[in-house]
Amino acid sequence: MLISKYSAPEFDPYGDNTHEEPNTLWPAPVASGPLNASVSLPGSKSLTARELVLAALADGPSLLRSPLHSRDTVNMVEALRSLGVTIEERPASGEFGADLLVTPADELLGSTTIDCGQAGTVMRFVPPLAGLALGPTLFDADDSARRRPMGSIVSSLRDLGVDINDDGRGSLPFTVHGTGSVTGGAITIDASSSSQFVSALLLSASRFENGLDLTHVGERLPSLPHIAMTIVTLAARGVVVDSPDVGRWVVQPGPIAALDVDIEPDLSNAAPFLAAAVVTGGSVTITGWPASTTQVGADLADLLPLFGATVARDGDRLTVTGGESIPGVTIDLSTGGELAPALVAIAALADGPSEIVGIGHIRHHETDRLAALAAEINGLGGRVTELPDGLRIEPQPLHGGVWRSYEDHRMATAGAIIGLAVPGVEIENVATTAKTLPQFTQLWQRMVDEGTA
Repeated sequence: MLISKYSAPEFDPYGDNTHEEPNTLWPAPVASGPLNASVSLPGSKSLTARELVLAALADGPSLLRSPLHSRDTVNMVEALRSLGVTIEERPASGEFGADLLVTPADELLGSTTIDCGQAGTVMRFVPPLAGLALGPTLFDADDSARRRPMGSIVSSLRDLGVDINDDGRGSLPFTVHGTGSVTGGAITIDASSSSQFVSALLLSASRFENGLDLTHVGERLPSLPHIAMTIVTLAARGVVVDSPDVGRWVVQPGPIAALDVDIEPDLSNAAPFLAAAVVTGGSVTITGWPASTTQVGADLADLLPLFGATVARDGDRLTVTGGESIPGVTIDLSTGGELAPALVAIAALADGPSEIVGIGHIRHHETDRLAALAAEINGLGGRVTELPDGLRIEPQPLHGGVWRSYEDHRMATAGAIIGLAVPGVEIENVATTAKTLPQFTQLWQRMVDEGTA
């Protein structure tokens, strides 16, 4: 069997690179046998977003090498530019688009409107910067994103001395009336629905007059690795985050150092490709896999063996090889909910029932992912039951049909995984994958075509 090695073709990071119209159906490629492929992926969305924000607040210019160019990161770049930050393209050091030189503004300026699109990082990370700007900044987003919870960021910024007008909705749209400074200090926050609320405040905290003493008071705190990622990126720029108690973070006021940064490949975007190895009984290698990382996608190396796969490392290459069968699993995925759609897709093709729990918070992502996954798998003949905090999957013979994406990139890729093993699956609005991986359809089709040649 041919081992293929490929990367994405040239693409326009500011356009739709799926080459699919939003209202068309994309026939998911079917694997005719075990795959044997090697895939390169562009930079991490989570790291790119954090480094853009920190570079915008730094004490000098920063060069971001191999950043992700996708709809979410374009929304972030444009949001920062609208506040006066200079962001220029530089010759690419990698294969997926230009590097970015970020030069902070002498003074952040509001009196602008920011389109968040569907980017949770923009709608949560940028409002604290708008509080540091002079003038009002209106935040709005796609209709579907207006449903995402924002009450915690609105209330916490008010507690820090920022004037925000949201007409009492606790959601977009809202206006931040910046005065050029944020008082800061001690506040409590309920971040049960998203760890992004904590990261958003930590990223800007050292620029607040009194820093930040933040305590989480909710029942649970999902996606802790994303908070760890934020703390590590801050530490690299000289900002120390103390955590004297569980669920409490303290940041002293001070500068954020300029820093040139290499962005790691997006390991969460690796999930569907590595899942392809499991469901086809083949092997898929991801190149550029970091030796150590704060990305939650690194958990795939421990999670996929639960489905009967084997994992091997060779330098910066991670290879997953599927087993002869796919056992059912019981997993608490509270630290890595964004991996749930891919793992649920595998479970739908397994030989026994699975329960994946700890993921109640993904009801508040681009869509209610628990309801959406249950609806789409059941629509193809499956049997998935929603639990209070997860899903129970009882595999049944599946048939072809339309798989709705709900304008959610991870729903679209979950459908593609199932389509590898089930002929006739058609993905509605696969173009939504441009949110974090504009090259998805090209990479996926080539993996199937070349990996089974």
